[in-house]
Amino acid sequence: MSERAAVDMWFDPLCPWAWITSRWLLEVEKVRSVDITFNVMSLSVLNSGRDLPEQYRELMTKGWGPVRVCIAAAEAAGPEVLRDLYTALGTRIHLQKYELDEKLYTEALAEVGLDPALAAAAGTDARDDALRASHNAGMKPVGTDVGTPVIHAPGPVEGEKIAFFGPVVTPAPKGEAAGRLWDGVLLVAGTPGFYELKRTRDLGPIFD
Repeated sequence: MSERAAVDMWFDPLCPWAWITSRWLLEVEKVRSVDITFNVMSLSVLNSGRDLPEQYRELMTKGWGPVRVCIAAAEAAGPEVLRDLYTALGTRIHLQKYELDEKLYTEALAEVGLDPALAAAAGTDARDDALRASHNAGMKPVGTDVGTPVIHAPGPVEGEKIAFFGPVVTPAPKGEAAGRLWDGVLLVAGTPGFYELKRTRDLGPIFD
């Protein structure tokens, strides 16, 4: 049996595009020899100090809550809990349209078997150093002019990693289509000097 490759994704629970990419990666696990590990980045950290439109600035203020809860959960139960917690949070945020409040956090924590009292982490900056450390670990290799999703994957040279923003895709490909997209993403991301492939988005997030 071939060795399974370790792939890391950095997510902010707020981002609908990261959510779709994460669902795609879970499909990729089924058809390619990869194991996905989920890590926390923060759009609120990324946009701190930037001149933002008022509506987006308000969202970034609220956005500290879910990432702080994720960091608290990882400290309490280990980083592997982020896979299921992200699913619990993302399902409620993107599919069920929950507000970013205590109800969201306590329900998601309880679903994955964690103490709902960890929801209190949303309102304190006590773990922000750990949050920034996780954020920086994901973002440093790709720069600060991108957001999430960010993926770190094995590169074409053994022992080396490649890091990239994206892919931004909707809806999430399923089955072998997910695998083919993964193959293509690795091909272009592993090409020295390759930076960007983009076209105008004419669809919003599709969560099917």
